[in-house]
Amino acid sequence: MPDTPAAPVILGDEPGSFPQSVLAERHPAIIRQVRDAFPYGPEQHRALDALLANCTEGVIEPLPADAPDRDRWTQWGADTWAGRSWFDVPWLWSESYFYRRLLDAVGWFGPGAWQGIDPFRPFKLAELDAKETDEELAALDALDERTAEERGRALLHGSLWGNRADLGFRLSDGGAEARQAVPALVADDSEALWSLLPSSGTGTVCLVADNAGRELVPDLLLLAHLLAEGRAARAVLHVKPYPYYVSDATTADVVDAVRRLATAPGAAARYGRGLWSALADGRLTVRAHPFSSAPLPYADMPDDLRAEFAAAALTIVKGDLNYRRLVGDRRWPPTTRFRDVTAYFPGPVAALRTLKSEVITGLDARTEAALVAAEGQRWRVGGTHALIQVDPFR
Repeated sequence: MPDTPAAPVILGDEPGSFPQSVLAERHPAIIRQVRDAFPYGPEQHRALDALLANCTEGVIEPLPADAPDRDRWTQWGADTWAGRSWFDVPWLWSESYFYRRLLDAVGWFGPGAWQGIDPFRPFKLAELDAKETDEELAALDALDERTAEERGRALLHGSLWGNRADLGFRLSDGGAEARQAVPALVADDSEALWSLLPSSGTGTVCLVADNAGRELVPDLLLLAHLLAEGRAARAVLHVKPYPYYVSDATTADVVDAVRRLATAPGAAARYGRGLWSALADGRLTVRAHPFSSAPLPYADMPDDLRAEFAAAALTIVKGDLNYRRLVGDRRWPPTTRFRDVTAYFPGPVAALRTLKSEVITGLDARTEAALVAAEGQRWRVGGTHALIQVDPFR
């Protein structure tokens, strides 16, 4: 990070910390949920039990010798961290490796009948089919009465808040944010974001997706709007190459979400048909680069991905995990400038993120002080605050 001293990397070994709770409590709970979600056989049950014991009390073990991505994970540090406690290595790395080992346990990589079966699919579909999704899609009808600019701003906030989206709220009560003593939006560079997407846009927008289901739907709606209104000539949606972090979006999840839109009533169907057409004619492309599931920050991205982001008019990075990868999963002082820690990025980049982990940059001192006074440090992880941050590239 040029001119910015590196802060300590976040580990999972601090008693009582959020990272430790994820490793010690959330991961075992996920194993139990996955075990109950499918009628797995004895082989998968034994493997899941072994992973449960290993990730809480054991040490990091290398991938099986025949793993198709063993060489890639070796490059990503598997040999470096083998033999260490899951709690004593970078938290970003241990979290990512947990999900990779979970896929081994359920037989994702095969061979066998469970090859390619997403262990998180029941949870994703339940959210996509929930009545709350119907209510959020119905809100699109009211946006038809608004100007293109107003629709764009509402859809941007829908994408920002993900499955807490209320697509009409920011239009119906635009002053609510300013009236709050501690604003829900702790940083707002939305004007800078729109300035990078002129109405006569001829460039490409990349969107690095986060979760499937009710968060992916508003991401797709935002891309559909940018394409339909000429703010972008082409869009590339980056998803995970395999199931990851429970709800992270894959290509199959994109198909489910577009079909959900296309079969909904009202304006949602029009958006769905537009996305279907854009996928068919190449204006919208789905990309599942292996690095999307890497346990590393984007500062370490490979050359081909760097070239792709460099050519984009704007790259929008969605969600908490991608934010950690964008700025580096480190204990930055909250007032560290966002532009300083993203200076390596090869083109204009915007972060849309609901705060669900401890990493934060780009706050002014007054905002940080107000948040701490009102909530202690809970504001960092509770999902009640969000940010829009932009580095326009220099």
